[in-house]
Amino acid sequence: MAWRWRRTSLGGEADRAAFRALHNASLASPALREGLTTTSAEKSVRHLRALLGTPAAGLGDTSGLLAWDGLGGHHRSQLAATIKQVAETGRTMIVDERTLVCDDGGCEVRQAIVSPLVVEDTLVGALVVGAPHTTGGLVRAADEVASWVSGQLELAELDASRTRLMEAEVRALRAQISPHFVYNSLGAIASFVRTDPDRARELLLEFADFTRYSFRRHGEYTTLAEELRSVERYLLLEQARFGDRLQVTLQVAPEVLPVAVPFLCIQPLVENAVRHGLEASADKADGVGRLSITARDLDQECVIEVEDDGTGEDPERVRQALAGDASMDSVGLGNVDARLRNAYGDDYGLVVETAPGAGTKVIVRVPKFAPGVQV
Repeated sequence: MAWRWRRTSLGGEADRAAFRALHNASLASPALREGLTTTSAEKSVRHLRALLGTPAAGLGDTSGLLAWDGLGGHHRSQLAATIKQVAETGRTMIVDERTLVCDDGGCEVRQAIVSPLVVEDTLVGALVVGAPHTTGGLVRAADEVASWVSGQLELAELDASRTRLMEAEVRALRAQISPHFVYNSLGAIASFVRTDPDRARELLLEFADFTRYSFRRHGEYTTLAEELRSVERYLLLEQARFGDRLQVTLQVAPEVLPVAVPFLCIQPLVENAVRHGLEASADKADGVGRLSITARDLDQECVIEVEDDGTGEDPERVRQALAGDASMDSVGLGNVDARLRNAYGDDYGLVVETAPGAGTKVIVRVPKFAPGVQV
């Protein structure tokens, strides 16, 4: 049987109008998701005007007009006071020829609708729709578009809040990691000052580099190479403390070293392995704790595994730690999991394989390339 394909139309005028509306909304959305600024207003206002099908449209914040598109640009200064009033009262206002005074007989902007923009019950600005005359239908359309714009701005605020939360969690993670590690590292360095001054000096330099990296203030992401270099410094300091009781194996595919990863996403997992897995190595017959770190290339992803042969953990306690339970003595496990999911989606959360007496393996998967993720 032969199949015959032919191009189909979008249907009637109503279907085409719906498509145009959705298309213009999709074009305006990315800029609005950046928040209400002059730049985002300038990028989105022309698409909002196309969505409404009017001669002119504008966006303003509580201080006045940010951007204007279309005809009647000479009316901008006349609308400033109304925009401020709408931003204060939260009520839609219609401006007529008494306010929009114009000597241009051919001007198509004789009236304007000013609709409030509200984000989380706070008035943040207004949408302005300019037309030859207003109708009840146009007022309703302006209010609906203003409501949609408000929704996009709320999502922008949610994104910003999530980013601020993640930044706060990274700061908390630094504070959580550093006290435990600082005291042990300085104690280990001090033990070599008399017996091996050269090694004490090298360890002190490694400690300085490690803390400089951990407390840096720029960039949400780093390369896997930089993250693993910090891990190496950490392990050098821990091996100075544990000596031969800590054995480390590191296997990294060179092609994944440039991959961008969230800052401080591997080191907390390694510290957990040392704290919970290897510090209990004294209970083993040979008294040795083994830690392996692998990073391999898997098609479009980079897979990092941190595995120890320690005492293992109850899977229920791991689930609690991943859920962010602060009572769990687990350095940043929930923090790292949350930041991975925020950066790449829920499919990229941590995978933890463990059981009492069976050691622990933590698996991190990150895409080699992801929108918005760059060093």
